[in-house]
Amino acid sequence: MRSASTVLTNALTHYHEELQHALSALERDRAGSGEAFSPAFRLPEPSLALEQFFSVSDIGIAELAAYRGHSLRLLDLMRNPGTRTTKTLASLTIVARAVRHITETGERILIVTPSSANKATALRDAVHRAIVAGLVTADQLQITCVVPDVSTAKLWSSPLSEDALLRRRNPLVVHVSEEPASVKELAAAFTAEHAERLWRQYRVRVWYTLGLDNYRAADMIRAFVERDLLPEADSDTGTRTHVHSVSSAFGLLGHDLGHRRVTESGGRTLPQARYFLVQHLGTPDMVLSLRHGTHDRGNLPAYRFEASEGLYRQDGDPHFPATTFDPAEQLDPTFYTRRPVTSAHMDPLIARQGGGGLVVSLHECLSRYAEVRGLLAAAGVSLPADPRRLREWSLVMAVTGTLNAADRGLLPDSEDVLIHASGSYGDQDYLPVPDHHRLSAADVTTLAGHVEDAVRAATSH
Repeated sequence: MRSASTVLTNALTHYHEELQHALSALERDRAGSGEAFSPAFRLPEPSLALEQFFSVSDIGIAELAAYRGHSLRLLDLMRNPGTRTTKTLASLTIVARAVRHITETGERILIVTPSSANKATALRDAVHRAIVAGLVTADQLQITCVVPDVSTAKLWSSPLSEDALLRRRNPLVVHVSEEPASVKELAAAFTAEHAERLWRQYRVRVWYTLGLDNYRAADMIRAFVERDLLPEADSDTGTRTHVHSVSSAFGLLGHDLGHRRVTESGGRTLPQARYFLVQHLGTPDMVLSLRHGTHDRGNLPAYRFEASEGLYRQDGDPHFPATTFDPAEQLDPTFYTRRPVTSAHMDPLIARQGGGGLVVSLHECLSRYAEVRGLLAAAGVSLPADPRRLREWSLVMAVTGTLNAADRGLLPDSEDVLIHASGSYGDQDYLPVPDHHRLSAADVTTLAGHVEDAVRAATSH
C-alpha cells in the first residue's frame, strides 16, 4: 500500500498542453536530422479515450528520513501496476505519437525496440492500453521487442502474450549472445535492412524507437513535477541533487531538458540540478567515464580477495564498491549498456553543474537491504522481506548508492537530495512470459522472418 505524501494523478493528461509545447520545440530542434521513419512529436487531441490511456501515469513525491544532514525525497515514477517502472511515461508518449500518426494518415505502424526487459514490458503495456482504449486497432499498431536471453525472467506476461492472435502480431523475440546489449545492433540492423521493403510490400511503417529524444520527451515531466510539488530554490545558488540508477541516463537527460524549459519560462525558480549516477559493477561505464574520461574497464580499482570473509575488497576509490562477492558480478541485467554514447552528454553536464557517480555491489545492497526497506516503507513503497524475491533492483541500487555516497562524503554540498525511483518489483508483482510464448532469433534473417509473419497476420484481417 502506498502513502506518498503527494501524488499527481494522470500526469500526462495534467501536463498535456505543456508537454505538447515542449515536444514541438524538440521537433523544431531536430528538423532536417534525416533519420529513418519517426512520427511527428505531436500527441493526439485530448479525449476521454486518451485520458483513459494515460491514466496509469501518476507520479508521487514522498518524504524520506534525513540521513547525515541530507534531506531525502523520493520521486516515485513506478506507479503503473502493469510495469512498476518509469518506462511507462516514455512508452505512453511514444505510443500516443504513433496513434496520432495512424489517425491522421491511415498508415499502420510496427514499433521495433531492443530492450533489457523493462522497456519491452512498458511499450507492450502501452500498445495494449491503446487498443483497449479504442485509440487504434490491433491491426493498425504492432510491436516487436528484442531482448537478451539473460533478461527473460523479467518479462511481464500480458494480454499481448496470453492472447494467441495478439501474440502473433506482437512477438517477443529472445536473442542469445555473450553481450546482452547486442540486441540493439540486431534490432537496428533489421530496421536498416527491412523497413523499406516492409513499407513497399505491406504498407506498414517500421519505427525503431530507441532514439534518445523519444525518451527525453516524456522525462521532461519530471522537471514539471519538481516545479509544482517541491519547494523552489531559496536563492540563485540553491541546488538539488538528483540521484538515479542508470544504464544510459536517458531519464536525467530528459529532466535536464525539462529543467531548462522551466527555467527559461520564468515563474518558480528551480534549484540548480546536480546529477548523481548510480551503477553496478557489470556496467559501470558512465561512472568510469565521469572519473577517467573513458569507458576503459582497466580503470576499475583492483580488488583483493579476503579469504576469511569470502569477499573482495578495495579501498582505493570510494566511488566504487568497498566490498563485493565478485568484481565481475551482474547485479541486475536491466543495466546492460556498455560504452553508452550518452556519456558525451552527461560528463560535461555534471562537470558544469555538479554531481557525480557511484557504483554499488550486490553485497552492499544486501548489507543495507533492511535499512533501505525500512526507509522506503515509511514512504509507502514496499520491498519484499526476502531480497531473493526482488526482480528489479533499480530503486534499491539508487537508495543504497545515496546512503553510501553520504557516508563517504561524496554529497558534500547537496543537502537537498531527490532520488528518482525508476523501478522496483518482486516476483509477487507479475507473471513472467512463459517460454512457449517467446520466439528466438540468432540473426537478422530469423528476426525478419518473425516480424514478417506478424505483419502478414495483421494484413490479412
